[in-house]
Amino acid sequence: MSTSGHPDRYTVLIPARLASTRLPRKPLADLAGKPMVVRVAERCRLSEAARIVVATDSTEIAQACGTHGVDCVLTRGDHPTGSDRLAEACLQLGLDGRDRVVNVQGDEPLIDPGLIDACARLLGQRPDCVMSTAAHAIDTLDEFLNPNVVKVVTDAAGRALYFSRAPIAWWRDGMAALGTPAGAAGALPEPAPLRHIGIYGYTAGFLRRFPTLEACALERTESLEQLRVLWHGERIAVHVSASRPGPGVDTPEDLERVRLHYRTPT
Repeated sequence: MSTSGHPDRYTVLIPARLASTRLPRKPLADLAGKPMVVRVAERCRLSEAARIVVATDSTEIAQACGTHGVDCVLTRGDHPTGSDRLAEACLQLGLDGRDRVVNVQGDEPLIDPGLIDACARLLGQRPDCVMSTAAHAIDTLDEFLNPNVVKVVTDAAGRALYFSRAPIAWWRDGMAALGTPAGAAGALPEPAPLRHIGIYGYTAGFLRRFPTLEACALERTESLEQLRVLWHGERIAVHVSASRPGPGVDTPEDLERVRLHYRTPT
């Protein structure tokens, strides 16, 4: 189903696979009686997306989606990256090259639907960019220094200049500042550094082209696939959110925190 004739409509694709070293069978983890991947799809249904589809190589995940009325496409099992899986899903769904697609990870059951819409909307507003993504301001020194927290810096037009696991942008006298009382209390550079949020918007045409782009050394060094886009001279627009996204699930501890959210009345 193509949505190219509807400028405000787009498709959400949710890649999901069972392989996970830190949390085995993560997409099927129970959250108040439903698998996590189903909970992610339910959050996405609160957005303005025309269609929400899970892309998986697992028949178990496909069956769980079918049980709960979630659209799903079964892809090959030999894809090296999630982007390759989504590219195949675009072909299976018959998406036009101009159709917008937002990639929401299958371990984000508390994703803000408004953030999904913002990512899709930004892509439509920026013909100079082949992708869109999101970020929010970092407010603690621990987060800034944490290599598991991906940072992004942007240009004056809100396009990504670089993504890194290192603390960027690093103020010149940063090491000296860390040794002062203010630094010990958690002083940060100004303006506030940005934490990258792992949500992406693409046109279906670029998503199908992305796997054909040569991988680059920066991508391998940082283990950040989006650096391939910048290395090839393409642009990524960045939406800066005023608030943090809901917590994702990478570890058993994360899973318990999210389960507590589902048990707590709202």
